[in-house]
Amino acid sequence: QVQLVESGGGSVHPGGSLRLSCSATGTIWRLDDMGWYRQAPGGQRELVATISAGHVTKYGDSVKGRFTISRENVRSTVYLEMNRLQPEDTATYYCNVQYIHGTTFSSSHAWGQGTEVSVYS
Repeated sequence: QVQLVESGGGSVHPGGSLRLSCSATGTIWRLDDMGWYRQAPGGQRELVATISAGHVTKYGDSVKGRFTISRENVRSTVYLEMNRLQPEDTATYYCNVQYIHGTTFSSSHAWGQGTEVSVYS
């Protein structure tokens, strides 16, 4: 099985910054798309950003220009740099990784446990 360990959440004031990290461990032959999603209280899970193995990025409209996704393949880690945070960014942020399993060579995906981000005045 593949496990994802997230870190970096916390509480900040509006205009502040946070950096999230998510590292994948387990039997992985290849990491494909990696990304971040978020879910606000009472809301649906939504796309924040994704990055392909070739470093092609995609962002949700509400975070474009403020958030930056990156990955470090040698560490099997994806990052989310969040700047100019606003109260509406308050949510649980989930890491998602698509991968090829190291022994079955089947395609699958995994979710992290979630990390809380709170932006308050």
